[in-house]
Amino acid sequence: MKLDRVIAVRNDKTVYRDDDRAVKVFVSGYKKSDILGEALKQTRMREIGLPVPEVLEVSAIDGKWSIISEYVNGKPLSRLIEEECDKLDEYLDLFTEIQTIIHSTSCRDLIRLKDDMSRKISEAELESTVRYSMLSKLESMPRQSSVCHGDFNPSNVIIDEDGNAHVIDWSHTTQGSASADIAKTYVLFLLDGHDGAADVYLKKICEKTSVEESEIKEWLPLVAAAETAERRGTSLSVLRELIESAHK
Repeated sequence: MKLDRVIAVRNDKTVYRDDDRAVKVFVSGYKKSDILGEALKQTRMREIGLPVPEVLEVSAIDGKWSIISEYVNGKPLSRLIEEECDKLDEYLDLFTEIQTIIHSTSCRDLIRLKDDMSRKISEAELESTVRYSMLSKLESMPRQSSVCHGDFNPSNVIIDEDGNAHVIDWSHTTQGSASADIAKTYVLFLLDGHDGAADVYLKKICEKTSVEESEIKEWLPLVAAAETAERRGTSLSVLRELIESAHK
């Protein structure tokens, strides 16, 4: 196996291309159970018919665990938007269409979104009164069972040479409210500094579904509170503004 063609680099992983395979190598010390869990989620999403690369193998490479999947020859939607900014509207149409398809599916084997968010909010560095308020609000939110990607952003959608879309990075996938997953995507746009695209995205996803914008905004402070458990630096100011909006 030749790992000399880097596709992407993240804080805790590096993705390489090895001919027709994508090799995601995690840093030393990454929990084996989390890696196996991600591979299982990706496999289940493919089995229910979503456009997901097939997992070929989970193995250790030089003492580091890796997930080996089929390689999709194409470009991330995020790069296409950067290269062809005049097509933002068209690309966001495609982006929201894919997310709507994901939300139309279900998988009972996934953990509950509300349970996952409750754990993260409990671990977040928030004032105890804010944490209690967020957990109480979360408990009152409706319990639903749509597949929620959990990290649905344009960099996780690969468009191949034939124009077909493939969705990657299923480690945060849960079952729950589509509105919550939409709110998470909206927050991800904001954290990347794409406020304009965030507003266009929100308008388009509401037009494509029966979800009201007010429903999504109910989830925003909760999503932001959960996200603070995993973010540092300047991102926290954006998240705290969203959390504080629930108290105005």
